[in-house]
Amino acid sequence: MRIVFMGTPRFAIPSLSALVAEGHDVRAVVTVPDKPQGRGRQIGASAVKVFAESRAIPLLQPESLSDAGFVDGLRALESELFVVVAFRILPAVVYSIPSKGAFNLHASLLPKFRGAAPINWAIMAGEEETGVTTFLLEEKVDAGSIILQKRTPIAPDETAGELAERLAEIGAQAVVETVRLLGAGEPAVTRQNNDLATPAPKIHKDDCAIDWSAPGRDVHNFVRGLSPIPCAWTTHRGKTLRLYRTRRSGEAELKSTGPGEPGQAFVAGKDQLIVRTGTGGAVSLLEIQQEGKKKMEIAEFLRGFPIRTGDFLGR
Repeated sequence: MRIVFMGTPRFAIPSLSALVAEGHDVRAVVTVPDKPQGRGRQIGASAVKVFAESRAIPLLQPESLSDAGFVDGLRALESELFVVVAFRILPAVVYSIPSKGAFNLHASLLPKFRGAAPINWAIMAGEEETGVTTFLLEEKVDAGSIILQKRTPIAPDETAGELAERLAEIGAQAVVETVRLLGAGEPAVTRQNNDLATPAPKIHKDDCAIDWSAPGRDVHNFVRGLSPIPCAWTTHRGKTLRLYRTRRSGEAELKSTGPGEPGQAFVAGKDQLIVRTGTGGAVSLLEIQQEGKKKMEIAEFLRGFPIRTGDFLGR
């Protein structure tokens, strides 16, 4: 099938790779313009652009998706289908171009977790199952008719980064199957129940501060749901600490700390740092990073940084 693929981050690469492997005629890849990246703010390309260039696929990088020249260029490609994975919101003038329509791959079981950060929000909400959805594009974001879904369990300690890697591969399977369905005709679709929709908006740094008064389960889900990016954080003596991994503390660990308040730290030996949470719970910190330093396992961190029993985090 003649396809135009639209995507930006690494999450989209398995889907694009799968379409190429299936022998589809990927006439162009649309991605974001090159922009400053990282601490050095050097101009860099999107992950999808790098992949497309390695396969000699023509590239389009419009500043505006409504630009007349860009729209005319898309029409000239005579594509049958637009496949969208982790890209920008398309205007109707774009998604109405191809003869067989345009569909999006979304990393949740819609209508749950509509928005820019579905993987993060699913884990933070304590979900035990998630998946991917392909749906037809329409004016309202993430609200189009569902073509197919694939489900997968979420492991109790799985981070957002780990889940994203798995969903990217599951999503690639869903994309290939969806293209086959659309190529064979008009597949049966299911309208989303908007009453069941939940939001998954973009997450900002201020949203990532840990509330130690929350139950231990919620703190654990919060940390892993934001790991490795944008990353949960707290403070200690004026320094920011980024947390990448935690573990819910068991009864024995709770008893070993004695009474404590939310945010209070307890150092147990050389390789354990337990922090009290709300409702009498606690979490054990496993992977941590102080501002200006490298990410460390907790044993290495405790050798070089002076956190003592009784100290408070987040104050």
